[in-house]
Amino acid sequence: MVTSNFVGLYFPWPVYSAGSRRECCNSSLGFIILFGGHVSCRLSVSSECRAGSLAASAVGLILELNCALPKTAILAKISNLKKSTKMLHRAALSSCVGTSARCLLARVRSTASSNLLHFPGSTHQTARHWSNIPFITVPHMRSHGKPFAHRSELKHAKRIVVKLGSAVVTRGDECGLALGRLASIVEQVSVLQNQGREMMIVTSGAVAFGKQRLRHEILLSQSVRQALHSGQNQLKDMQVPVLEARACAAAGQSGLMALYEAMFTQYSICAAQILVTNLDFHDEQKRRNLNGTLHELLRMNIVPIINTNDAVVPPPEPNSDLQGVISIKDNDSLAARLAVEMKADLIIVLSDVEGLFDSPPGSDDAKLIDIFYPGDQQSVTFGTKSRVGMGGMEAKVKAALWALQGGTSVVIANGTHPKISGHVITDIVEGKKVGTFFSEVKPAGPTVEQQAEMARTGGRSLATLLPEQRAEIIFHLADLLTDHREEILSANKKDMDEAEDKGRLAAPLLKRLSLSTAKLNSLSIGLRQIAASSQDSVGRVLRRTRIAKDLELEEVTVPIGVLLVIFESRPDCLPQVSALAIASGNGLLLKGGKEAANTNQILYRLTQEALSLHGVRDAVQLVNTREEVEDLCRLNKLIDLIIPRGSSQLVRDIQKAAKGIPVMGHSEGICHVYVDSDASVDKVTRIVRDSKCEYPAACNAMETLLIHRDILRTPLFDQIIDMLRVEQVKIHAGPRFASYLTFSPSEVKSLRTEYGDLECCLEVVDGVQDAIEHIHKYGSSHTDAIITENEQTAEYFLQHVDSACVFWNTSTRFSDGYRFGLGAEVGISTARIHARGPVGIEGLLTTKWILRGENHVVSDFSEQGSKKYLHEKLPVPQTSSS
Repeated sequence: MVTSNFVGLYFPWPVYSAGSRRECCNSSLGFIILFGGHVSCRLSVSSECRAGSLAASAVGLILELNCALPKTAILAKISNLKKSTKMLHRAALSSCVGTSARCLLARVRSTASSNLLHFPGSTHQTARHWSNIPFITVPHMRSHGKPFAHRSELKHAKRIVVKLGSAVVTRGDECGLALGRLASIVEQVSVLQNQGREMMIVTSGAVAFGKQRLRHEILLSQSVRQALHSGQNQLKDMQVPVLEARACAAAGQSGLMALYEAMFTQYSICAAQILVTNLDFHDEQKRRNLNGTLHELLRMNIVPIINTNDAVVPPPEPNSDLQGVISIKDNDSLAARLAVEMKADLIIVLSDVEGLFDSPPGSDDAKLIDIFYPGDQQSVTFGTKSRVGMGGMEAKVKAALWALQGGTSVVIANGTHPKISGHVITDIVEGKKVGTFFSEVKPAGPTVEQQAEMARTGGRSLATLLPEQRAEIIFHLADLLTDHREEILSANKKDMDEAEDKGRLAAPLLKRLSLSTAKLNSLSIGLRQIAASSQDSVGRVLRRTRIAKDLELEEVTVPIGVLLVIFESRPDCLPQVSALAIASGNGLLLKGGKEAANTNQILYRLTQEALSLHGVRDAVQLVNTREEVEDLCRLNKLIDLIIPRGSSQLVRDIQKAAKGIPVMGHSEGICHVYVDSDASVDKVTRIVRDSKCEYPAACNAMETLLIHRDILRTPLFDQIIDMLRVEQVKIHAGPRFASYLTFSPSEVKSLRTEYGDLECCLEVVDGVQDAIEHIHKYGSSHTDAIITENEQTAEYFLQHVDSACVFWNTSTRFSDGYRFGLGAEVGISTARIHARGPVGIEGLLTTKWILRGENHVVSDFSEQGSKKYLHEKLPVPQTSSS
């Protein structure tokens, strides 16, 4: 069996036969398939090709690969090819190994380098075409044996069966097809087919299609008197007798297939119909014939459309499954039987529910099962069958487990939901968390859902500890960071070396990934500040009111619940956020980037050791599973707040993916420094240098420098420019600044840019009002500063700039929880609700109301009641911090 990837390449230059310098064809159109790095080809052309034409016609072009002795020869037949480089026509392949290279659809740019292949006689002119070579990579073939263990492996699925339930294919009135859903499914199947996969569809819908046809026939057979008497002129409102299902199936099969064929034709894909019954699988000869037919169709790049022959199928026999063979009672069992017979890698079962629930989906406590393992049936309560079709969820699970035992992976998902049906199939193949995935391999550790439950339980235990006990945990963590400094730095060096070797991180992210002795010392000091200031955080009384005699109300601080903190390239974030969560009594889920895996693991181990001091290890959990960030953001019933720490793109992606969970953070850190006309020469260069150069990758670093126009062509302006040049800061000229210069530096592409490096934009403004308008238009409401000696101008700036942090004569780098005396920050928020600016412990707390009374009821305070409201404000107990 072939195990290598096959890549089809298009190259618009003359093609030569291997081992010979003789030009086989003076054509600008050619194909080649790479196999194991060895290429040997023979070309024959049966029609005239015009040299230099990108749309050359090559009818009957045959390319044969002989891939060394131990490898299998491949014959690729490309017929009636009349497409240009922008849209290559799908190639129908005829091959003894048709599963290896069947689709030469080229819309994607190739990253192949010019030294990938050498063509005799090639010139510099022909080599230029390499940068635009489209290609497609066919998925790896795998020896059929065990099913995939994890969702992330589904992208390697080569042969896929898509089972469409009756509820997916039919409309709500059960008469006719849901054309929109069906068209979307066909489009997704076509996309996967054109990626080089082998797609098969097991479909329902013939009965519904036939029912619509037969109703129409009944309408036409009515007399005029009957039609007028009925008073019904809508076909869908006709009162007709119950139609026999077999007759409906017979009337609907041809129309259903014609519809499929018409839709697949739009994607240059052929479809073929196969009708089967249970008896076809009992007969050995028929089963071999069916297997051979399906293999031949797949080899020819045709999508088989399979359905039970409902026109003749007998009623299913009860309890007829013998010797591990599943009977064909419905399309669920048909899909499972076909998948195992054809050694398919994956079955996607689409129904009208999100997947498998632990109880009927309509019940209040129904919970979607993400991964289902054999033997878990006892934990599931099955409901009734769907409104249409023969099988219910119990039948689907039975068929899925049978297919899983046969080596085929299974996913049950919703094919009717309008928000996800348009990409449900492709999402499943990409490994996204959609529906219920059936797996034989149970994870070694807890699932992310279980970790979230553990964090909630542990967080509640943490909140009940005495403030001194929570502080003791944080102090102990600070000591552990100091005691294990060498171990932490060694793990961090390993992460740094791997990141540099792979070259997958930009320079700013590498800086954030790096730890040093100074960073660890600063981190330890910050943790001690958190511990010292957290003694009265949880349970602090904010307000007391005497509602009436012996009826007192208190508002007290409480933890938010479970926090999900997602961070990238910032291992120092783990102990910081853990300390803040411990101080505020919150449960915590941590999801770090894989680039810092070694450092995160040692820091998490130390955090667990500190938590063990008072038996609350479960309060902080590090997610090490293959869970995608997007999947974590969907756990709205388990997570109360998401805090992203990373690039602006990460924050934007999380804000987009979060489903019903608040996100605390900022998507961009576009910070401004405005140099006023009354600015001090001594202060300007110091503040600007610190704002930009002290740590250019930080979110509070200056990205845009605004200069009052009166400063242009003055010694102060020259000093600013000279300082930036000495610090090797690349300047991007704003539109107004560029207009003042004869030869300006590179003009800025966008005034709303976060560089995160030694780069900044320089723009000219008319005054403080112009600067404020610029900040409001192009800023991100993060941190903005003014440098001036004019107090009136400064106060105007401070009052009118609508940002989380606004400074006067200070560096933007002061926008930090540690520098604000918060000990450390969980992040910087530019939102307007709950918390804004650097967020410390206070931002991780909410409040609850506690009312203490003595047999009080509301009716006592009515007009006829004996009691009156007092609403007296009572003194709040003083805390150590106050």
